[in-house]
Amino acid sequence: MRDILTPARTAAAELRRLFEPTPLQRNDHLSNRFGADIWLKREDLTPVRSYKIRGAFNAMRRVLDTTPDQDTFVCASAGNHAQGVAFACRHFGRKGVIYMPVTTPRQKIDKTRIFGGDFVEIRLTGDYFDQALSAAQAFCTEAGAHFLSPFDDEDVIEGQASVGVEIVEQLGRMPDMIILPVGGGGLSSGVKRFFEGLGAQVAFRYVEPLGGASLTAALQAGAPVTLPKVDSFVDGAAVARIGARPFEALADVDPAHVLLAPEDRICITMLEMLNVEGIVLEPAGALSVDVLPDLADQIAGKTVVCLTSGGNFDFERLPEVKERAMRFAGHKKYFILRLPQRPGALRDFLEILGPDDDIARFEYLKKSARNFGSVLIGVETTRADNITALFTRMETAGFDFRDVTIDETLANFLV
Repeated sequence: MRDILTPARTAAAELRRLFEPTPLQRNDHLSNRFGADIWLKREDLTPVRSYKIRGAFNAMRRVLDTTPDQDTFVCASAGNHAQGVAFACRHFGRKGVIYMPVTTPRQKIDKTRIFGGDFVEIRLTGDYFDQALSAAQAFCTEAGAHFLSPFDDEDVIEGQASVGVEIVEQLGRMPDMIILPVGGGGLSSGVKRFFEGLGAQVAFRYVEPLGGASLTAALQAGAPVTLPKVDSFVDGAAVARIGARPFEALADVDPAHVLLAPEDRICITMLEMLNVEGIVLEPAGALSVDVLPDLADQIAGKTVVCLTSGGNFDFERLPEVKERAMRFAGHKKYFILRLPQRPGALRDFLEILGPDDDIARFEYLKKSARNFGSVLIGVETTRADNITALFTRMETAGFDFRDVTIDETLANFLV
């Protein structure tokens, strides 16, 4: 690994051609809640609403410094990296060919096209990212184009390290702790290396989604490994394999300092930041804030910087976020009830409901020549204790039921 201090500072200075430093804002709500001095580094406020523009711009800049006639750049991405590359292509006046899965949400495709304008060609290929990546790499070989990796590239890592440069300049002192989201590792490794280069005594905590814990797996194996399955909900950080170059800098991380954020709990954090602070965060952008309760005893009285890494959230996903948040908090449950097919049976069940229990889903079709029928019921309430009490009353009354809320296969099919 080469020295990162000078390249990171150069990248930060060059980025001023595109945008001013993203704000470092003290958050009173979180500071009061945790008895700490908590600051948010608002990477959700870059021109493309994520930090990815830093690495894409820096990598392209470095290539053009050494090979000024390089006219075509290629990437594969389903989101933020694509938008950063598109923005950089338009800035440098170079052609960009961006491969995206066919399943990419229309909003992300449209935003990428807006940022790149006439300089970008979008090719929708395959149903999954790996298929788009293979097509992008094959095209690079054929066309002599330059492939821009989202994280496994030294120039990209140095570009992401410019976040650390800005934190030092804006805070005016060293924080006690920095909480970094982890996907492919470009941002976390870059910021870690920058502060280590300064010789700063800063504690780091790393956060990855529970369904995409590639750093955790790599630390256990001693090298990057490919996860057999990834939950794509936290799409900005759901990476099956951490980058080889980032892991060189992260290999000495204490596994106890890597925290896992459940996808449904992240939804609660997203809603809290939206409703209380008016801050729109995508799932990956909320990772660092989501783990603050887990770190409450470690951050009390300390100065803490959380990186809100992205705000590219499609509000068509809001109902799903609210649904997942309620289920995680225990305020909503789905269950299959075995109901006697006799007059009054439904009334007997309804009388068991508490004053704050509300039926949000009810599906039942009477079956002929059967004594019992199955009912899919969804119940919303104000407190998790209400659901526990409801289930107790149902058991006492002799109702046969099965909670399918946490049964992923059944819940996805039925709900």
